Amino acid sequence: MTSTTMRGRALLAALLLLFAAPLPQAAAQDDAYTATVTVDATSDSVAKARDIARIDGARRALNTIVEKLAGGAGKGKPLKLSDNQVTDLVASFEVANEKMSAVRYTADYTYHFKPNEVARAMQSAGIAVADTSGAGANQNQGQNQNQNQSTAPPAAAKLAVVLPIYQSGDSALLWDDPNPWREAWSHRPAGSGGTLTVPLGDVSDLAAIDADKARSGDSAALTAIAQKEGADDVLVMIAAPRTGDKPGLDVTVRRYRAGQFVDAHVDSIDAKANEADIDLCRRAADVIAADLDNGWKNAKGGAGDQQGSVTVVAAITGLDDWIKLRDRLATIPSVRKIDVKALSRQEATIEIQYIGGLDQLKANLGAAKLDLQGGDPIWRLAHGGDKP
Repeated sequence: MTSTTMRGRALLAALLLLFAAPLPQAAAQDDAYTATVTVDATSDSVAKARDIARIDGARRALNTIVEKLAGGAGKGKPLKLSDNQVTDLVASFEVANEKMSAVRYTADYTYHFKPNEVARAMQSAGIAVADTSGAGANQNQGQNQNQNQSTAPPAAAKLAVVLPIYQSGDSALLWDDPNPWREAWSHRPAGSGGTLTVPLGDVSDLAAIDADKARSGDSAALTAIAQKEGADDVLVMIAAPRTGDKPGLDVTVRRYRAGQFVDAHVDSIDAKANEADIDLCRRAADVIAADLDNGWKNAKGGAGDQQGSVTVVAAITGLDDWIKLRDRLATIPSVRKIDVKALSRQEATIEIQYIGGLDQLKANLGAAKLDLQGGDPIWRLAHGGDKP
């Protein structure tokens, strides 16, 4: 029961985006590591039933692939792996035909597994991958060598980890539910381009990084999650709902490599009339994926690589008030870094480094009920409605 509860909190989604069309040979190789299964589970809630179904489906799909790679029915024994070990072998999955009741969940899942990792797991279990090349006895050694190379697992692709943070007011969600932004990325089908992966949110993911560390650019935490996923880059994707006359979603994507900030981009997606949050998030995820693919040429949020800084003075009532202000500033999507220049019991002078332009910074601050007032050389930061 304990492991099921942990899975219920942890196993949510994984995603693999391929930004360039794969070669036909690579596609054929990947098909050998893909299987579709029907899942059906019942628990005391549909959320728990869904998570139970996902891990059970991943295990059954993996066993199907092992049997196929070993040469057919009865050739390969099931791998004796923990739930976490099974999910670590999953590169991505796609969902179709979902049906839910209060306590039951059914769907068709297509799992895509990591070829190199599956091959290593089979080797560790003493299961040989059958030669499916069809090479005849009369073929020469060079032909056999080429065919053996064609059936070997492809080299591991370079990954970028996606951390989808849903920023609503002062609340930042990453692993916790409900997070429609992460759900949107989790349910996106495999696409074209470089390779992105969304961690499943298992216990080791929660231990590596949380929303606050991702949002603040914690170098050690970002490095830990990248190493866990075998990735080069981490993309912290902060989505902030926009209300008022033009509702929508403002998205800031910050890229980190080896735990260090590389660049950032922004885009703004307007909501359609009566559009549900999850539908807006799914549409926004498609937009951001396209932005990544085309180098942010079509982004509406302004120059994503535009960066600036502004020194502001904020009135405070003491240390506790300063900490609250600092934490609120950390929730602003376009704020990249905050440096304290001077601090007293009555006043804080800080330098705000931001991306996306000053107008966007003002708009983001306004959404957090903070006003940037005045101008060069003196800017003041006030609570919404306060006079400068």
